Amino acid sequence: MKKGKRILACILAVGLIIGLAGCGSKSDSKGGDKSYIIATDTTFAPFEFTDDKNNFVGVDVDILAAIAKDQGFDYELQSLGFDAAVAALESGQADGVIAGMSITDERKKKYDFSDAYYDSGVVMAIKADDNSIKTYEDLSGKKVACKTGTEGATFAESIKDKYGFEIAYFKDSPKMYEDVKTGNTVACFEDYPVMGYGISQGNGLKMVTDMEKGSSYGFAVLKGKNAELLKMFDEGLKNIKASGEYQKILDKYIANK
Repeated sequence: MKKGKRILACILAVGLIIGLAGCGSKSDSKGGDKSYIIATDTTFAPFEFTDDKNNFVGVDVDILAAIAKDQGFDYELQSLGFDAAVAALESGQADGVIAGMSITDERKKKYDFSDAYYDSGVVMAIKADDNSIKTYEDLSGKKVACKTGTEGATFAESIKDKYGFEIAYFKDSPKMYEDVKTGNTVACFEDYPVMGYGISQGNGLKMVTDMEKGSSYGFAVLKGKNAELLKMFDEGLKNIKASGEYQKILDKYIANK
């Protein structure tokens, strides 16, 4: 019996050593075997949107895919809407957010951001056949539309008292555009690349102001969490810029828009 116990103990010890060695090999690989949940917006073209073939595409979608391939990690992209994406990150239901998210000092208090992957700005747009609104001064006593949580909304809020207008908030860009076209609001504030793409696709609006310099877009994780994922994003971003893949993605969606 003692001899049998000794043999059994040896077998168990060998198994334990092999098991520990196996665990170590996973953590040594780039990104390991962990799959991340990344949350994004539903409609924020050209950064994320559903095309005419019902494929979810866009600048953010392609950049994330290229970086994940470069860094060797898996992910599940969940299209939730901007507010819901941020809520998922804060509640621990998502590991990161990529959704045309502006890097601001206020947000840095709650999130850690990647290096900027796109520099944007804000423009004001009106109904294509409207000639009554040309400057911010023309907004006095009127109502404008903004998408909740965007840089466009932040900019509009910063000048509304000066120019005397009210703001109506919307959860997505298409509903905001439609409100302007129906005349419920006289103008909307939107990120330049988003509005430029929308106009090129026939959204029925036109830009009437020059681009106001805005913040840059970044990939976000909850402050103090997922440092490895953030590092891989930054390293991958550098690599796809160096290879030319990054510029190809921008040209696909934004060039000449």
